[in-house]
Amino acid sequence: MTERIRQPALAPPPIRPAAPREDNPSAFLEAHYRHVWQTRMHDLPFVNGALGVEAISFQRLDGDWLGVVITPWFLNLLLVYGGGQLWGDIPAGERRYLSLPCGTMQFIADDDPDIGPYQYCPLIAPVDQLPDMAAARVVAADAIRTVFASPPPAPEAVAQPVAAEKAPVSRRGFFRRLAGKRN
Repeated sequence: MTERIRQPALAPPPIRPAAPREDNPSAFLEAHYRHVWQTRMHDLPFVNGALGVEAISFQRLDGDWLGVVITPWFLNLLLVYGGGQLWGDIPAGERRYLSLPCGTMQFIADDDPDIGPYQYCPLIAPVDQLPDMAAARVVAADAIRTVFASPPPAPEAVAQPVAAEKAPVSRRGFFRRLAGKRN
């Protein structure tokens, strides 16, 4: 009879609790991503040299900070802990669904040594199809408007079902809403 050796289960990655940020994180995030652009990303082939770094429309939602960050390599919706109710500490790489005014969206946790824990929803990556910063700003502004807009009321039905949770918004569905398309 052979003896089976028990292997220890893999431990989940450690969670570094986020410290609440009282002030608007826009300037802090812009400085961080400009430094990343200048030191680590500048010469990579997938970056769009026509774009710069800018944090767009960061505002509080349920006490936490939500806004869009444009870089030459991504355009992401970012959630930064502000001491509010929207945030939840989870390990880097894990995903969670957040109920936003527009519906439920998926965010991915990350933990940068310089900026700390944050969560993001990828909007566009790579950003090679954006011709310039003006176009990137329009997309970012449309994204923020869409995120903070309540979905249109459902048409009156004969029998209203019991209130159900909103279905998650896919990335494709999010951009279809930005374009003004339904289904």
